[in-house]
Amino acid sequence: MGDIQESADRLGNAERVALDQGRKKKTTYFYMMLSITGLLAFLVLWQFAVMTNLVSSRFLSTPLEVINLFVVKLSDPFPDGEVLGINILSSLNVALAGFGLAIVIGIPLGLFMGWYRGFDAFMRPIFEIVRPIPPVSWIPLTIVWLGIGLQAKAFIVFFSAFVPCLINAYTGIRQTSQVLINVAKTCGASNFTIFYRIGIPSSFTMVFAGVRVALGNSWATLVAAEMLAASSGLGYMILMGRQFARPDIIILGIVVIGSIGVIFTFLLGRLENRLLGWKRL
Repeated sequence: MGDIQESADRLGNAERVALDQGRKKKTTYFYMMLSITGLLAFLVLWQFAVMTNLVSSRFLSTPLEVINLFVVKLSDPFPDGEVLGINILSSLNVALAGFGLAIVIGIPLGLFMGWYRGFDAFMRPIFEIVRPIPPVSWIPLTIVWLGIGLQAKAFIVFFSAFVPCLINAYTGIRQTSQVLINVAKTCGASNFTIFYRIGIPSSFTMVFAGVRVALGNSWATLVAAEMLAASSGLGYMILMGRQFARPDIIILGIVVIGSIGVIFTFLLGRLENRLLGWKRL
């Protein structure tokens, strides 16, 4: 009888797990459809507003015109001088160079500042002076130091992404549980061992939050960075759209930047789930 009851309990648990998974899938599907409906409703209202002259077509192009321009720009360099693919690759080169450098420098610096008080006291005055300076204010000095090439543009993007990477890494490691630190000390672990075995893993949630903010800042600063005498790039394409009074080109550049940002945010979320899956156990 005991074996029969145990088998029945296991079967009941399996059925409950299957039901829970089915409900989660239905909920995920419902919210996905709700998001798609909201996006389609926005596009329909946008199209309606321009077609009925609620907004002048001189100032705002319709979604259909933007889609048509997207297809045309895949092979036509007019009027900015480059096809869309070249502009995207050029902007990715600038944004990812600055963003990657900010991660490589900002996150380790924030971790060390948050863990070692002496290093924090040494670096904090310098960081507090640099932190409130807007990234675009570095443009004149950047031209003097680095000219107008890729390094100059990446440097501007770097400053916009560096601050959130450092601050979130600093905050994350400062929030490490003191109980875990005390247990590690009781077991004889050194300060550096506690730092990389407990402190760094504990800070990952805040670190990824900072990387997300830094990613958004990188793309937001891209237009300003590509003002440095660029000849290609999405920011340059937007500026040329303004110069030629082409709102469709401006909107296309904005939409492409936003779409690429969504893709990178999704990929970053998948990486975060893979690395931090242990926190849900």
